[in-house]
Amino acid sequence: MRIAVYCSAKDAIPEAYLQLGDALGRWIGEQGHTLLYGGATGGLMTRVSDAAKAAGAFVIGVIPPRIIAAGRQANNCDNLIMVANMSERKQIIRSNSDVIVCLPGSYGTLDEMMDATSSGIVGEHRTPIFVLNYEGFYEPLKRQIKLMEQLQFIPQQQSCKPIFVDTLEELYQEINKQ
Repeated sequence: MRIAVYCSAKDAIPEAYLQLGDALGRWIGEQGHTLLYGGATGGLMTRVSDAAKAAGAFVIGVIPPRIIAAGRQANNCDNLIMVANMSERKQIIRSNSDVIVCLPGSYGTLDEMMDATSSGIVGEHRTPIFVLNYEGFYEPLKRQIKLMEQLQFIPQQQSCKPIFVDTLEELYQEINKQ
């Protein structure tokens, strides 16, 4: 299975989150899955990809020139796909994955999550999107989504929506159902 992971590239985050990346990456490799990610260094991106690679996963990075120019290209990819920009990066990752996993992150992670959700709603893909709500990280987002549903900005019947899970074990169970 090809598992896309969206996550933080920031190094200065709590160690517990970095260890979360280690555990997910290790599981991806141990299960014989392929990792698709942004192909850059830093934070959870490094930890997930290094752990996946060390555990035997095939690692695919998708990277635009601006990240390469910033000296942030990862050196652990079995296949590094060069793309023109961040929009193409998201499209390539999304269209080549069987499952999307969103770990804690910042603007980029939220952008990727919402892009995958909105493109799924209009029928561009049917890839399940799992959001790891580790230690309640995404509780404010869950509340915002609920408000948008209550005010009918989001239809009750959605063809694609993020599925929130609270633990890695719950995430693994959901991925194994695919």
